[in-house]
Amino acid sequence: MRDWMPLLYGSLLAACGLMDAISSGHATKTVQAQGRPRLPPGGYHVAHGWPVLPEGETLGEVTGVGVDTHGNVFVFHRAERSWPDSDVLDTTPIPNPTVVAFDAHTGAMTSRWGANRFAMPHGLTVDKDDNVWLTDCALHQVYKFSHDGRPLLTLGERAVPGDDSSHFNLPTDIAVAADGSFYVTDGYGNNRVLKFSADGRFLFQWGAKGTGPGQFDLPHGITLGAAGRVYVADRGNARVQVFDATGKYLSQWHGPAFGRPYDVAIGKDGVAFVADGGDQPLTGPDRSALVVVRPDGFVLERVGRFGNYDGQFAIAHDLAVSADGAVYVGDITGRRIQKFVRDAR
Repeated sequence: MRDWMPLLYGSLLAACGLMDAISSGHATKTVQAQGRPRLPPGGYHVAHGWPVLPEGETLGEVTGVGVDTHGNVFVFHRAERSWPDSDVLDTTPIPNPTVVAFDAHTGAMTSRWGANRFAMPHGLTVDKDDNVWLTDCALHQVYKFSHDGRPLLTLGERAVPGDDSSHFNLPTDIAVAADGSFYVTDGYGNNRVLKFSADGRFLFQWGAKGTGPGQFDLPHGITLGAAGRVYVADRGNARVQVFDATGKYLSQWHGPAFGRPYDVAIGKDGVAFVADGGDQPLTGPDRSALVVVRPDGFVLERVGRFGNYDGQFAIAHDLAVSADGAVYVGDITGRRIQKFVRDAR
């Protein structure tokens, strides 16, 4: 019997009307998924026994996940370091490798690198050329590496936070466009999204602290979809906001079925996946799940729940979708990466 609990929101209702903008001057289109859960005719289930770590080894806090074009799943983790209770981040390099790659099919470890380079790993993205992009919250920097870990580009001043176009304040994630330009969610400190050219030249930015359209309360994850659309997991506001390529607000996904989005990814067929990381209460059980979303914003199912068994999550923090449709979810508190595949119909 599987431990995962996929839910299909069968009688989906949506509030998709135009609402007065709170503060940005744009119209707001909100998609809210509600309804009574039902078991789906074919949902996602965890791939038991994936990955296969070397004997005696474990992962640290898993914060970033990405998939390359050769079937390697890259994981960014904090090794022996954890986010401190005081939020005063240690800037000394972590001595052990923090980037690990696994074979998507067998789960075997294929490579690892990043020792003595990062202090507080966070976001990871793999672009179409298999370059690996990373963010470090403690060092306030964004990086581009080759597939095998050679540094190609660094943005931001090491361990110096700021709010101008050449500094970040605890950046969280990166999304890379087909032309090599890229977006950065500068999340914990500045609540903004910045866009850069392929060579790292600042182009523009948008966002500020707030609850209105185009405003953020911890933009935590970012991805790109069809027609250059930009999807931002606005964690503190418990929503996913959708923008065009220039940062113009288009719509938002919000409601109990979405929970508190930590990250969002788009599959090749336009289906979206949201990591609901829950609310992290000090006491009592939490809620955490993989949320499967139609391209129009309707929730199809919720996979998993709070827990530490296969198919469950302590805090679903980051995710990625491979070309074959498998979904990989990084669990930060659970210190693991899990693979989910679609049931045969």
